[in-house]
Amino acid sequence: MPDTIEFLKTRRSVKPREMSGPGPSPAELETILTIGSRVPDHGKLAPWRFIVFEGDARARAGDIIARVFARKNPSAPQADVELEKRRLMDAPLVIAVVSFTRPHPKVPAWEQELSAGASAMNIVNAATALGYGANWLTGWFAFDRDVLDGFGLKPDEKFAGFIHIGTPTKPNEDRPRPALSEIVTRF
Repeated sequence: MPDTIEFLKTRRSVKPREMSGPGPSPAELETILTIGSRVPDHGKLAPWRFIVFEGDARARAGDIIARVFARKNPSAPQADVELEKRRLMDAPLVIAVVSFTRPHPKVPAWEQELSAGASAMNIVNAATALGYGANWLTGWFAFDRDVLDGFGLKPDEKFAGFIHIGTPTKPNEDRPRPALSEIVTRF
């Protein structure tokens, strides 16, 4: 147990631009996704699903993002459009967590959305525990309906985030964390 506690105390995100290949093997990916599905889920609703982007799929997704960006920003420089094309290209693997809610008499939508967030965090922790760098990000395109449609999301679905996973290219430095005295009260 102490190894798990130490892992959780020292876990940190790795910027996608500081990742390269290799990414997880098929067996490791299955492990990551299995752990991503083992989260609190009141009512057993599974109010999330995963989209895996690897290989050429990352570039195809970038094409969708860039097309939507260019259409909505017609005066944007071509360099900005190219930047949008590369949104999912830094890490060799990106897992999108798709969130949706279902009407339920005992499980409010908020709890279902939190379950999707827990799933994303489990994916980050699983990838990190396997020795990879991981980072949970969104960005404008995660909330743009045209992009969501381009990625095949249903009208009632949205992205909880994109988990970028790869091999860190340099040591990762921690960032300042809040002091417990600033965030903890007692009732």
